[in-house]
Amino acid sequence: MDIELSGNVHLVAGGREMIERVLEILGRTGIETQGNPDIFIREYLQFGIDEARDIRGRASSRAVKENSRVFIIVAAQMTADAQNALLKTLEEPGAGAVFFIIVPSPETLLETLRSRAQTVFLSDTVKEGSVNATDFLSATPAMRIEMLKPLLPKEKEERDVGAIIAFLSSLERALGQVSAEKAKAGIEAIYRARKYIADKGSLLKPLLEQVALLVPRA
Repeated sequence: MDIELSGNVHLVAGGREMIERVLEILGRTGIETQGNPDIFIREYLQFGIDEARDIRGRASSRAVKENSRVFIIVAAQMTADAQNALLKTLEEPGAGAVFFIIVPSPETLLETLRSRAQTVFLSDTVKEGSVNATDFLSATPAMRIEMLKPLLPKEKEERDVGAIIAFLSSLERALGQVSAEKAKAGIEAIYRARKYIADKGSLLKPLLEQVALLVPRA
């Protein structure tokens, strides 16, 4: 897939599986991707203000081998404070730094951040185990709980938080077809699930089951 990049900031929809795709693109531009000290790759369950400040500090350092440093950031969630903290760095990247920010749903990021970035689509495929929001809306509550099972494997470390957040975002978009009054309880359930999903002590299964029960059928 040939991708034409523009600017220094790129938003990529997906999760950790997109790291290799980004490295492939960099390789085609002549950048060495193996053992390169100028390529910084990190994965975060939740990217907060402290992580943003760390990236801001690293972005000001000069490249060792290349003409610029490349930051590949994978985040299941990015807080609004973190996004705001990154804005100055993204507007005027130090030492020509280039950023690839990989999140489940780039459209959920702040407009101020999205306006400074190029959104790049590297895959047209649906991640295995994802739940189709349209099918979910038309299903009964019992069917919905069955549909959620691929997102909730028994071993917690096997859970893909990025896939869950992508599903919640697509479900919220799909609810745009439902009247605001009818969708209110469902939107609130989606918000709660997305808000607490990254908390270590959160009970993810009950949060998603609330979504299954409260989101209206379409």
